[in-house]
Amino acid sequence: MVKKIKTCIFISGNGSNLKSIINNSRDYNFPIKIDLIISNNINAKGLLFGKKYSIPYKFFSSKNREKFERNCIYEIKKRKIKFICLAGFMKVLSKNFIRKFGYQIINIHPSLLPKYKGLNTHKRVLNNKEKYSGCTVHFVTPELDSGKIISQKKISINKNETESSLKKKILIQEHKLYSSSIISIFR
Repeated sequence: MVKKIKTCIFISGNGSNLKSIINNSRDYNFPIKIDLIISNNINAKGLLFGKKYSIPYKFFSSKNREKFERNCIYEIKKRKIKFICLAGFMKVLSKNFIRKFGYQIINIHPSLLPKYKGLNTHKRVLNNKEKYSGCTVHFVTPELDSGKIISQKKISINKNETESSLKKKILIQEHKLYSSSIISIFR
């Protein structure tokens, strides 16, 4: 039997990347098993996937980052989790947290890093009249969206592209790229 890596997914919103990873994690050969979902948003729709798929999930307020991270570390250690995926998690983790977790954290970002780090990515891409955009899976380091790139997917931007249409187009690619990146890490 494949020994799956115990994993925690951090979310803040709808959880569409989470759902995609859950679906792939059910494959016998997929390298991770999701043992915990953590959200900093009590209304995150993604928490419903925890309920639906019987995956333990926790909400911790991130108003106090130190307390949030302490609660997360407690739950992660209790479950012997070895890997973290940030999937639409909209908070920056501290240097201390990243270091404490041995840099075994990955993130997906909706741009072709190193371009367009941070927020409002699609708006900035369109304002700059870029011909291409995409998504990037990378290791998390203390510097925002600057860790080693694992993989990227490039897409063309149409003349009539809107923030909404670009977001949808990239999200489709994110769902494929995140799981294939996880596979490549543990191959």
